[in-house]
Amino acid sequence: MSYPHRSSDVGTHPEMMGTHPEMAEMRERLERTASTGPAMAIEGLIVLAGLYTAISPWVVHFAILPAITVNNLLVGITIGLIGLGLALAPERMFRLSWTLVPLGIWLFISPWVVTLTHSARAGIIWNNCWTGALVTVLGLAAMGLTIGRAHRGRR
Repeated sequence: MSYPHRSSDVGTHPEMMGTHPEMAEMRERLERTASTGPAMAIEGLIVLAGLYTAISPWVVHFAILPAITVNNLLVGITIGLIGLGLALAPERMFRLSWTLVPLGIWLFISPWVVTLTHSARAGIIWNNCWTGALVTVLGLAAMGLTIGRAHRGRR
């Protein structure tokens, strides 16, 4: 007897993966999570943190140091795009929320790593430490929303 959706068939027929019952349940759960107030607030804060990180060399006046300026610009754009992706397509982007944690840690340590030849001023250090800590906490919160919803859904 042939079963239309045996688990062994999914690997040989990838088009069946989209119709798998667990995938539909996961999409529904992520949609519910993404439409909650806390999730929208976290996504918005991630976008704002990314934008601030990208423009911070000009706000805090350390754009004269090209290495840390480029670092903050690229990391900020990356954080902003991840936040935007989480807001617009959470079912596709939820797995990337963990990348915010290493990006936040990198922001925290980057004044010492990137500016080895130049000593980083206190403004650069404070800016990146606060921004890095915020991005790390927001990344953990974004991960926690998905994990918390998954555990509650199983009970």
